[in-house]
Amino acid sequence: MGSLDAIAPTSPLFQPAKVGDITTLHRVVLAPLTRCRANNRHAHTDLGRIYYEQRASVPGTLLIAEATYVSKNAGTFSPHAPGVYTEEQIEGWRRIAEAVHKRKSFIFIQLWALGRAALPSALEAEDPTLPFVAASPIKLSDRPKDEITPRALTVLEIKQYVRDFAEAARNTVHGAGCDGIELHAAHGYLIDQFIQDVSNKRTDEYGGSIENRCRFALEVVDAVSEAIGESKVGVRLSPWSTFQDMREENPVPTFTYLVSELVRRHPNLAYLHVVEPGLAGASDIDAREGESNDFLRKIWAPRPYIAAGRFTRESAMKLADETGDLIAFGRRFIPNPDLPLRLLKNQPLAPWERGKYQLPESPSGYIDYPFAEENLEELGVEQVKQYS
Repeated sequence: MGSLDAIAPTSPLFQPAKVGDITTLHRVVLAPLTRCRANNRHAHTDLGRIYYEQRASVPGTLLIAEATYVSKNAGTFSPHAPGVYTEEQIEGWRRIAEAVHKRKSFIFIQLWALGRAALPSALEAEDPTLPFVAASPIKLSDRPKDEITPRALTVLEIKQYVRDFAEAARNTVHGAGCDGIELHAAHGYLIDQFIQDVSNKRTDEYGGSIENRCRFALEVVDAVSEAIGESKVGVRLSPWSTFQDMREENPVPTFTYLVSELVRRHPNLAYLHVVEPGLAGASDIDAREGESNDFLRKIWAPRPYIAAGRFTRESAMKLADETGDLIAFGRRFIPNPDLPLRLLKNQPLAPWERGKYQLPESPSGYIDYPFAEENLEELGVEQVKQYS
């Protein structure tokens, strides 16, 4: 990325960062974004390849790909969210990884299991034998009254999930050739459901104390680290998020223990990715007074730390200046495929279109956002095709 070398501001946002086994050329990261563009077998097609290749156009960019089912039993809410457990799915990701690497960028896949966030109707449509499960039998508050309640996973099923995550990690790195994986332990999905006391009312070795509630998360980290090497593993957390009925009264003790254990067990993890207060899923909320992730930064330092949540160019540069953090951008990366270069040059940003976030198998709002005209030659790309 010659332009960075030539005109990079002094801000660390536009300077290289060592992240596990890779070295990015800047600290602007694509956040994981569920876009529902895979086919109905949870496999990416050329749409996904084009989408990620476009966002890899600025060399040295780290892309964290969307939440991806680790197994058929991981739950579902859409047949068009991707998986990484069949040969077709792995091949789809392999083509994406090749395209990203051709642009001299990097890709991690976010591994996902839904728990109570799955939709029983989607499970029924995909396979009537698929179970609707969770850490504890607690429904989400916004679900219909007549919707079934998830049942608590058995210990044997929990152990199988640990193996599923490890196999998905192998499929991602050894099968698809991606650079690593991110464990989705945020936003009220299965791993997070075990971590937090609002969703975990178990009385066995996976519930009760902080140590027990963090056991599943740590077992998964242990397993994927053994499968692919800890330097290829990132972890995403959201201590303050209220999305999907989450957030403990005081998250600090739980997440202090969890991150301290990550440091103790796996000091060479690729990164810790933490959602800033004031973000709940795809929605913005007001952070409460006193909410801050600085306690996790202190525990994790000096390791790579990615911050996510409503960043602008100015706020991202400010945080990178203060902390050296990498900054994950989601909504702003959707309509600006060359976002790192636009931020570097302070070019205008196209607005996002929320109504086009998830249009199954459609190119619209996915691969038809143009590059900045003045960046085409520098990036060696052609302008994108427009779709109605």
